Amino acid sequence: MSGGFQAPSFWWRPPGPAAFALAPFGWIYGEITARRMAREPVYTAAVPVICVGNFTVGGTGKTPFALALAELLRARGESPVFLTRGYGGRLSGGPPVLLDPARHGPRDAGDEPLLLAAGGPVVIAADRAAGARLAETLGSVILMDDGLQNPALAKTVSLALVDAASGTGNGFCLPAGPLRAPVERQLAHVDALVMIGDGTAAQPAEAAARARGLPVFRASLAAREAQWLKGMRFLAFAGIGRPERFAQSLRNAGAEVADTRFFGDHHAFTEREAEVLLDHAAQQGLALVTTAKDRVRLGAGDGSGALARLAESTQVLDVEMRPEDPQGLAAFLEARLSQGASPHS
Repeated sequence: MSGGFQAPSFWWRPPGPAAFALAPFGWIYGEITARRMAREPVYTAAVPVICVGNFTVGGTGKTPFALALAELLRARGESPVFLTRGYGGRLSGGPPVLLDPARHGPRDAGDEPLLLAAGGPVVIAADRAAGARLAETLGSVILMDDGLQNPALAKTVSLALVDAASGTGNGFCLPAGPLRAPVERQLAHVDALVMIGDGTAAQPAEAAARARGLPVFRASLAAREAQWLKGMRFLAFAGIGRPERFAQSLRNAGAEVADTRFFGDHHAFTEREAEVLLDHAAQQGLALVTTAKDRVRLGAGDGSGALARLAESTQVLDVEMRPEDPQGLAAFLEARLSQGASPHS
């Protein structure tokens, strides 16, 4: 499993010397990605495909949003099946696999597929076209977690999620900034924008989407049953794309976040790191709390040692994605699914 990627802080600030120095490489990367996105798909599935993607590297809440979409679709008689790469798991590089949570752990599948399993069948495949061939036999609609920039599979609907607080960062492409390709080039392949959380940083992306006539939806992450958090002092730790959002969710739920330890996305915790977290929490009299995604990875140990003790000692902030207008989002999806393949695919 990967040790995790931590985005440079200058990505999320106005462009400075580091961004400008790397800008030529970013232009090349963005151009390659944009041209790749414009390729014709190699496979069209027998069932509709909804892609939940984003413009940037890093977390915007794609997995919880995919779970929320699955709930909306099930309420309307659909049988959603998830298609995901399974980042960080050994199964990702092989042939498509139907996830079995009783048999596959985080070392096999990565963290996100195990979370998606709560919402329906999960197919793990780096080759999206091959994965769709399996997924289409398991349900009536495929929910693809990530893959907006992957042209292999034709998409019926493509949704781009944008964090309202951080937007698209400094507006540069990798490695000068967080974008995978220029926003305007990516918007050509998007059917709707979804603003996640509060903030004004994503207003340029929203304006660009509206100028194209694209609908804009809103959603937010909210803690489930968070009464137990109030009045407690926590050491919050996480290895996710935007850990600051996790800390803010804790504060919004009434918790006191006395200290934080943040790692790269998909971070594989070590025994030594577990020992440090346990010792620091004990010395400071703090309770330990993490995300559901991180808790999945803590279960990758052998059942003994510091990782097992950390897993037992850590509480989980259980969050869900809540669309602001679920009826409007559901109506949009129904209309698009009834029309067939997206004109962008």
